[in-house]
Amino acid sequence: MPQQEPLVSVIVPVYNAQQQIARCVESIRRQSYTNLEILLLNDGSRDVSLEVCQMYARVDPRILIVDKNNSGVSATRNIGLRLAKGEYLQFVDSDDYLTEEATRLMVEAAQRSQADMVIAPYYRMLYQDLAQEEKPRRFFSKKAPICEVYSFLKPGVYDKKTFARHLMDQPASFYYGVLWNKLYRRQIVADHDIFCDTDLDWSEDFLFNLEYIRYAERFCSIETPVYYYMKTPGSLCATKINVKSVVETKMALFAYYKELYESMGLYEENKMQIYKYLLASAER
Repeated sequence: MPQQEPLVSVIVPVYNAQQQIARCVESIRRQSYTNLEILLLNDGSRDVSLEVCQMYARVDPRILIVDKNNSGVSATRNIGLRLAKGEYLQFVDSDDYLTEEATRLMVEAAQRSQADMVIAPYYRMLYQDLAQEEKPRRFFSKKAPICEVYSFLKPGVYDKKTFARHLMDQPASFYYGVLWNKLYRRQIVADHDIFCDTDLDWSEDFLFNLEYIRYAERFCSIETPVYYYMKTPGSLCATKINVKSVVETKMALFAYYKELYESMGLYEENKMQIYKYLLASAER
């Protein structure tokens, strides 16, 4: 990419990811879009994740490593948000990985449409043998994974109200809720002090997105999947979520949903969908 292309800050929280971190980092380093800063944030890993990250930092000057005591994924991402210098922000989880064209596709869409957020489909990968074993042998399986594509929004450019109405079609979906299938303008985050909530055990991504939507004006959906989400036993989502946590989190998010949609004059027409969100199971 030419030098005038905008810098993208890729934020990667890392915790005990020794089996997956190399694949994750390689997928970022090999992006066809090269004007990146790669923030690898080691959250007190007890395995060799830090050493793997340090190895990559020695061969790629775009990589910045932060080594810190364990404080959770939200606090770790917040450090990345404070350090980021790019015009755009992109998030990757250390056990997942990007398609080769992910960053390029999203940046080009953002520039072409002048969008404040770009949202993309993603691949959901599930290894059958791991799903059936109580104690998985290894992450890399000889069996072919189940691969599904998730996308709920037709490609196009949307204003805030239209995007918010579409969000109500799937109010509990990962597609709308997570950070890693989206591109954000850093200036909006910086101007409005948008950070991940460190008090939530679950769905903190969704609260970040709801806060961001409050200040964003244009949204762009693309049709090409950009991300491989690895659904594995032992992951944060698989281990920390319980009924009590889900209910408490959804009650907190419900209040925020209500306030956001009231501010746009959309609450009355969408209140039944917002109530349904309390009962909906999140798509993983």
